[in-house]
Amino acid sequence: MQGSLRSQQWFGKEGKDGFIYRAWMKNQGIPSDEFKGKPVIGICNTWSELTPCNAHFRELAESVKRGILEAGGFPVEFPVMSLGETLMKPTTMLFRNLVSMDVEESIRANPLDGVVLLCGCDKTTPSLVMGACSVNLPTIVVSGGAMLTGKYNGRDIGTSDIWRFAADLRSGAMTEEDLNIAESGMCRSRGHCAVMGTASSMACMVEALGLSLPGNAAIPAADANRKVLAQLSGRRIVDMVREDVKLSDILTRKAFDNAIKVNAAVGGSTNFVIHLTAIAGRIGVPLDILDFDRLSAAIPLIVNLQPSGKYFMEDLYYAGGLPAVMKELTEYLDTDLMTVNGKTILENIQRASAINREVIAAFDEPFNQQSGIVVLKGNLCEAGAIIKPSAASPHLMQHTGKAVVFEDIEDYKKRIDDPELPVDENSILVLKNVGPKGYPGMPEVGNMSLPKKVLAKGITDMIRISDGRMSGTGFGTVVLHVSPEAAAGGTLALVKDGDIIELDVQGRVLNLQVDDQELAQRKAAWVATVSPHDRGYVNMYVNNVEQAHLGADLGFLKGGSGSQVLRDSH
Repeated sequence: MQGSLRSQQWFGKEGKDGFIYRAWMKNQGIPSDEFKGKPVIGICNTWSELTPCNAHFRELAESVKRGILEAGGFPVEFPVMSLGETLMKPTTMLFRNLVSMDVEESIRANPLDGVVLLCGCDKTTPSLVMGACSVNLPTIVVSGGAMLTGKYNGRDIGTSDIWRFAADLRSGAMTEEDLNIAESGMCRSRGHCAVMGTASSMACMVEALGLSLPGNAAIPAADANRKVLAQLSGRRIVDMVREDVKLSDILTRKAFDNAIKVNAAVGGSTNFVIHLTAIAGRIGVPLDILDFDRLSAAIPLIVNLQPSGKYFMEDLYYAGGLPAVMKELTEYLDTDLMTVNGKTILENIQRASAINREVIAAFDEPFNQQSGIVVLKGNLCEAGAIIKPSAASPHLMQHTGKAVVFEDIEDYKKRIDDPELPVDENSILVLKNVGPKGYPGMPEVGNMSLPKKVLAKGITDMIRISDGRMSGTGFGTVVLHVSPEAAAGGTLALVKDGDIIELDVQGRVLNLQVDDQELAQRKAAWVATVSPHDRGYVNMYVNNVEQAHLGADLGFLKGGSGSQVLRDSH
């Protein structure tokens, strides 16, 4: 046992090197026998007071440590860069790949036999999983859990309501005082967004992939069972090391297929596409953007949560959690796949049941037949674009209209409420240069607020197209991730005011109705914008980031280097 542990390449050495490795660790009051053949488990913690969703992770880590100690392991907690979605500028997505590098190198460089990933806020989950995949040690994920449902004026609210409040404020239906009252009731406890936004979608993703214990996705952060799950995860990772169950053993192609189907059923975030694609690239599983459309096409929306429905993550937990959802999908999932607890998916869900059918509908009586992610193709998105039908307006799913073009986010903010803007409810808003390279970092600005003059008519939705992303808490008929992006010379860069755009969601089509000769002339006249970022990580990002349909990872990070360290430090 001792000779097989990776950590013994450090702590099992004799002479000067072993002395150094052990002696300095002992200054923390660690007895000698801790170094003699115990599996060393790293707890990768994204705790930060600048990441409010993860601010309870110090406490959660203690529960993980208890489990590791009970199972005979040696826990060591270490920090990595944390991504606070609500605070970081210009966008956390710019730094997702940086954190993945931090995680990868922190795991590889240190004497770790297995890893527990503590993640919650949106990008902390994919970045930690991406980094861990590139090392491929035994790994288990513990999510932080969603916050309790918000309250305002006697009704339940969550993050998705922010977009409604913002529109009401601009139209005069809410005052700043009303907004302040809602603000005080929004975030009532520790945890990430209470709706099926990106954070909850990522928690569902890791559970569907088999990377977490059953029930991980839906337990509220404030519930004592979240600590119980963390402690049990600590116990399990020690056994995973002994059994040598690595990420590559869990993350098969069939596991990715399952995750795509589950995401459709829960009405998960559009960001799921870009993050799952990046994770697949790290573990070496081929995954094409069209797979998201193909695999989710037969799966209806059976979870009635905001932004596609009515309820909240807390309600999903009380209704049976993700195991109950996956049980409804039994015929469509590969249920013989192994998960991190050593059991198959079928074994994990066989005792689950949907307790509240208003929250978790039966598969044959779904909440909404429209679900999943539709992938669009056409001359406006040669490599693809995506739309979330369950969050869109049925009357706009097939529409032709004139483009109202904004060259960048500053142009949009400057002109969107201009009374002279040539726009009505039939227009199509087009926002350029908010993609991976163009912004840079691909921010969540795709669900642009509507012009005041349109809101004044009582209109609540219009078609919006961009090479950016949308918050998982957002909604509307919003076409996202247009690829290639404008900054990379995609057709999006060539769109002009008044151009006719055709959207046909059922036909999977997004076309700019401009003839090829005119487009060729525009392309010849197009001049790429020179990036002002000439140093540091942002320069590296702009010069190496791949397009959205490939996961927006840095090209040189695809795959992994494994866990071997070729040279000693002493």
